Amino acid sequence: MYDVLVIGAGPAGSTAAKILAEKGIRVLLVEKEKLPRYKSCSGQLIGKTLELVRDYFGEPVPLSATCEPAESCGMVLTNDKGRSFRFEQKGLNVWRSAFDHWLVLKAAAAGAEIREGTAVLGCEEDGRRIKVRLQSAQGVYEESASFLLDCEGAASVIKQKLQKIRRPKIVTYQVYCQGSAALDDRFFHAFLQPQLSEYDAWLNWKDHLLVIGVAVKDGQRAAEYHEAFIAYLQREHHLDIKEQLGIDRWIMPQVLPGCPMDYGAGRVLFAGEAAGFLNPMGEGISAAMESGYWAAQAAAADFGNPQAVLAAYQAGTKQLLGYMKRQWSLVAELAETFEEMRLPQI
Repeated sequence: MYDVLVIGAGPAGSTAAKILAEKGIRVLLVEKEKLPRYKSCSGQLIGKTLELVRDYFGEPVPLSATCEPAESCGMVLTNDKGRSFRFEQKGLNVWRSAFDHWLVLKAAAAGAEIREGTAVLGCEEDGRRIKVRLQSAQGVYEESASFLLDCEGAASVIKQKLQKIRRPKIVTYQVYCQGSAALDDRFFHAFLQPQLSEYDAWLNWKDHLLVIGVAVKDGQRAAEYHEAFIAYLQREHHLDIKEQLGIDRWIMPQVLPGCPMDYGAGRVLFAGEAAGFLNPMGEGISAAMESGYWAAQAAAADFGNPQAVLAAYQAGTKQLLGYMKRQWSLVAELAETFEEMRLPQI
C-alpha cells in the first residue's frame, strides 16, 4: 500500500515523486516503458525550466543529458505572413531520454519507488483509497493508494476512461535527417504559415541531425503537410537532405481558447499535458515540472479530503496558468492563425 501512486516518469511525474518522497510519503512511480525511454520532443530547456530544475532538484542539468549544440539561444518564430521574430534566451538542448532518466534517478534517490515496464489499465475509488490496476511482464495486479497523480500526457489511459468530454488532440510528425540548412542551429525555428501545418512546423538540430516536424489536427494529413514544409525549407532556406534516418509520431493536447484545464476529480489529479498544461510551440517541460510540483504539494497536505486537495492544486497552479495564457496571447498577437487565443483587453 502506498500514499500516492504516480503514473508516468516524465518531468511531471519525476518532480511529483521526488517532492512526495522528500516529505516521507510512500510514493510509487510507474512507467510503461523500460528506462531510459525515448520521448518525441525537441528537448529545448528554456530558462524557466533550468530555474525549476535548480529549485526542485537542487543542481543544474548535467552535461551528460545534453546534445550538440548543447546551448540553445532561443527561438526564431516565422508568423503566418512570413515575418520572422527572434526571441533570444539562454537554454539547453537535451535528449529527453537522458534528461528524463536523470530526473527519475533523483526521485529514486529521494526515496520514491520506481517500477518500469508497468502499464496502468484503470482505477477505481474505494472509500478513502483508490485501487489501480497495473500490468507488467508478470501479469495484471492491483495497488492501492490515497491519491493517484496522472502524469502520463495526452495519451493517458486513466484520463480517457474518466474524461466525460473528449478534448481534441494534435498529432506531431517529425523526421531525423542528415543534411544542412541555411539557418542558425543554435535556435529552435518555428513556422506558423497555415500552408505548412495545421498548428505549427519546426526545424531544430540534435547532435548534428536535422529534426523537421509538423503538428496537425488531422493525423492523416501529417505526411502531406510535412512534404509541403520540406519543399518550403528547400526553397527558402536551402535545405539539403542527405539521408532520412527516422520518423516520429506523437500526440499532445490541443490548447483551446481560455486554456481550460482538467485538474482531476476525486482521488485522481492530472498534471502536465494530462491536465492540459502546454505552452506555445509545444513547450511543455516547464509546465509539466511546475504542475507536478503543485500536485504533489496538494496531495501531501491532506489525504482525507479530496476536495481540499483539488482546490489547493488549482490555487497552486494559478500563476502557471496565467503564464500559459499570456504566452498564447503573445503568439496570437504575432499570428492571426492563433487569434482565438488572444487575451481580452482590460
